[in-house]
Order: sequence, then structure tokens, then C-alpha cells
Amino acid sequence: MHEPPSDHIYATDKPLRKPNESSWEEADSSDTHPRRPKVLVVDDQKLIADTLSEILDLEGFHVLTAYDGWTALETAGRFRPDYLLSDVLMPQMNGVELAITVRKMNPAARILLFSGQTGISEILLEGQRQGFEFELIAKPIHPVQLIELLKKKD
Repeated sequence: MHEPPSDHIYATDKPLRKPNESSWEEADSSDTHPRRPKVLVVDDQKLIADTLSEILDLEGFHVLTAYDGWTALETAGRFRPDYLLSDVLMPQMNGVELAITVRKMNPAARILLFSGQTGISEILLEGQRQGFEFELIAKPIHPVQLIELLKKKD
């Protein structure tokens, strides 16, 4: 079996959910259209961002995608995501800088950062010095684990 490169998302033959299984329970039985949780996916590697977005969309999330921190910041202001899923190492504005700004704009947003690099501890420490801590996921991201993380109640 061919192994995916370490900087790519896992390929999986395991279904993300059973056929005819709803992704989200309806909040109110009278509501035939439950609110879809909003996720903003940010990565400067378009293949990764687009793949994550497609997986989350198939799982019932309302997803928008950005390929840099500045575009993500503008999108977050309009979109008000429930979740920010961002790469840490990006040019111009890194994921921690983005996460801090989004947290100030939208304190209720759950923020998950991901990276395949080992040298990100200084970036994360800078966020901690400013009083912010974020969940960190290692790349490559397995789709099933990501879905479980996002559906986990805080």
C-alpha cells in the first residue's frame, strides 16, 4: 500500500459516518434544518486547505477556506466561525497571530491549530505570554480524528 507523504492528509478507506447517518442532531425537533457549525479552514498549502474543507463540508459543517492569515482575518469578521482550524506556519501572519486576533473578535470560537513542523514552540510560547492557549494538532491530520475533535463538546 502506498503511504501518503508526511505533509499530506491521511488517505482513509474508513467511512467518516455510516450511510444515512446524520452528522448533526437537530437542536429542536420542530426545526427541519438544524444550524450547521461554521468552520474557517486556513492553510497556505491550498491542497491541504481544500481537502480539509471538502471533508468537513461532507460531514455537514458550513465551511469557508482561506489561504493566508489576512484573508482569514477578514473572513472571520464576516463569517463569525464556531471553529477556526489553522496551520501555524504561514507567511505574513502565522496561525498563532491569527488565532489571537480571532479570539479577541470572537471569544466563543474554538481554535485548533495544526502543524507538521517541530520548530513551532517559540510561536506557541508567544501566544501563551499574551495569555492565549490553543489546541494543537499534528500534521498529517487524520480525517476521522479531526471530525471527532470538532464534534467533541467542550
